[in-house]
Amino acid sequence: MERTGSRREEYGSENGGVVMSSDRDENIHSRKKAEDEVESIEKIFECKEVPPWQSQLTFRAFFVSFMLSIMFAFIVMKLNLTTGIIPSLNVSAGLLGFFFVKTWTSLLQRTGLLKQPFTRQENTVIQTCVVASSGIAFSGGFGSYIFGMSDVIAKQSTEANDAQNIKNPTLAWMIGFLFIVSFLGLFSVVPLRKIMIVDFKLTYPSGTATAHLINSFHTPQGAKLAKKQVKALGKFFSFSFLWGFFQWFFTAGDGCGFVNFPTFGMKAFENRFYFDFSATYVGVGMICPYIINISLLVGAVLSWGLMWPLIDARKGHWYPAELKSSSLHGLQGYRVFIGIAMILGDGLYNFVKVLGITLVGLYHQTRDKDSGNVLPVDGRPSPVNSSKSYDDQRRTELFLRDQIPTWFAVVGYVIIAIISAAVLPHIFPQLKWYYIVVIYIFAPTLAFCNAYGCGLTDWSLASTYGKLAIFVIGAWAGASHGGVLAGLAACGVMMNIVSTASDLMQDFKTGYMTLASPRSMFVSQFIGTAMGCVISPCVFWLFFKAFRNLGVVGSEYPAPYALVYRNMAILGVEGFSSLPKHCLTLCYLFFFAAIVINGIKDAVGKKRAKYIPVPMAMAIPFYIGAYFTIDMCVGSLILFIWQKINKAKADAFGPAVASGLICGDGIWTLPSSILALAGVNPPICMKFLSRRKNSKVDAFLGS
Repeated sequence: MERTGSRREEYGSENGGVVMSSDRDENIHSRKKAEDEVESIEKIFECKEVPPWQSQLTFRAFFVSFMLSIMFAFIVMKLNLTTGIIPSLNVSAGLLGFFFVKTWTSLLQRTGLLKQPFTRQENTVIQTCVVASSGIAFSGGFGSYIFGMSDVIAKQSTEANDAQNIKNPTLAWMIGFLFIVSFLGLFSVVPLRKIMIVDFKLTYPSGTATAHLINSFHTPQGAKLAKKQVKALGKFFSFSFLWGFFQWFFTAGDGCGFVNFPTFGMKAFENRFYFDFSATYVGVGMICPYIINISLLVGAVLSWGLMWPLIDARKGHWYPAELKSSSLHGLQGYRVFIGIAMILGDGLYNFVKVLGITLVGLYHQTRDKDSGNVLPVDGRPSPVNSSKSYDDQRRTELFLRDQIPTWFAVVGYVIIAIISAAVLPHIFPQLKWYYIVVIYIFAPTLAFCNAYGCGLTDWSLASTYGKLAIFVIGAWAGASHGGVLAGLAACGVMMNIVSTASDLMQDFKTGYMTLASPRSMFVSQFIGTAMGCVISPCVFWLFFKAFRNLGVVGSEYPAPYALVYRNMAILGVEGFSSLPKHCLTLCYLFFFAAIVINGIKDAVGKKRAKYIPVPMAMAIPFYIGAYFTIDMCVGSLILFIWQKINKAKADAFGPAVASGLICGDGIWTLPSSILALAGVNPPICMKFLSRRKNSKVDAFLGS
């Protein structure tokens, strides 16, 4: 599953899901930086008192955060279970948080009951809490490693589908598992916050862009623009919700509705090339960089347009002709494992690249340090630098005022690690306590590397570390001792630690630039994580109970990465025995092709690199199909034309329009799930047939 937002390696999620920071965020960051050189941000807010950290944590902030967390959990869960591409929702969280609390305070002000004004620090707390909560919907693995443990996904594999490698989801163990593993990352990097933010001055582009956004909201001009952006978001939210409701009426059976409209003809439809009228993916396409959407389309044409029809023509030679279409020993095996090969190749390249950047950056930081070439530690005062700008001096002073004691972080980490080693083997008997201890010994180092690399490049490699855990722990456990399930569970443990660590450091950067206290940031992240540990499993459980074909290929919610992750675990435990003929050769080819393409992108420079496809994005449609790439390219086209007509307006309102499209369609899944659970079925089936099938139906009806 891939996440696209803080440039995570799998798009939009995965980091284990993709996350790629959009070019728009970079443009905002560059533009704001230029503006800062003209006028100091902190001098604008100089007349406003910074509230103490306790006052930044208000009831209204967490009430709004809770409501937004439920909304975003549905959005992220729907994306998890359809294509796995998850855009950054930071802008939406900051914007909606501002709107709801501003409305709240305006009403109280009119009645004379307002006791505390709405500040940018409180806005930062809301954004942090919501993103932390909705992040659990991604890192919790509901569309990848957790769902990959279920018998629904195991039945689609022909290997390791015995009882010891299957664990079906239930609310109790999912909530317990997430509470055990989701907080460790918070404690692992807390002692490093001063080093990362103040001493090393790491950029954290997504955190910086979010801070600029929140700062702008709380200026008179920014507040006026924010109201217009919220109005645009609300308008397209309503349209998207009503469009989803309208489409529901035509989906009374399998293969019915607008989502199965053969836009380019029946032959193209059979090869999954069609526009499925999804407001969600049109919105995602408007947020993702152009090169990501083009890469998805290139991958779709290469796979479903060329490779799969050619391999299908070799049926009976390369694989038995009598196999079911879902068999991994047939065409489905080529789709899944070649996609996995590209994902692993891209992940390995970026892991080595970011690790190299991290090590070089650390070397220069320690070499150039004024204080005797000694690596700074939390608690030691930073050297006074008279060349610091007013903004830096002000921010550093307040950032270091509310210390989070190192002993608190160390004790918290050790206690949670002990609890995890004791409890997790009861949830997953295949995951022995000493596997967990080994993971937790190395986790702080990996969390540091991920947080540091993310600060330099905006790339979080949480998914790569999760895959590493799959292979290492799975192979260690072995096939005869439930290695597949052990590997998937270890993936969840590792992913949650390193993902939370980089997310927290991004939030610390946002807090640093908005003068929010590190303590309020930590508490907000902690509460948001706790919310996510309950909300996300409940939302997934609603999907699981409401949609009977959840996780099945070709269904409304195929959960593609669940099968991908399970097959990674099978590869790690049982080797390549499950691959069909010539599949291994093609896997090698695409694995090295991903590395070469990435190398070329880095070698040719930024100007030319933006025209070279991204291998990770190319791999996503290999298994899923091309339909969602068409939607996303339509979103890109809309934004492109809009920017040509009025670039300033497109840059200001594009993210709000996209967020409205995503949120409205995502929220429609709540009433549609409730209707499904209540047994209320749509009244109409709109289905499209080929001319030959249609003639047969007419003849049958006429007889």
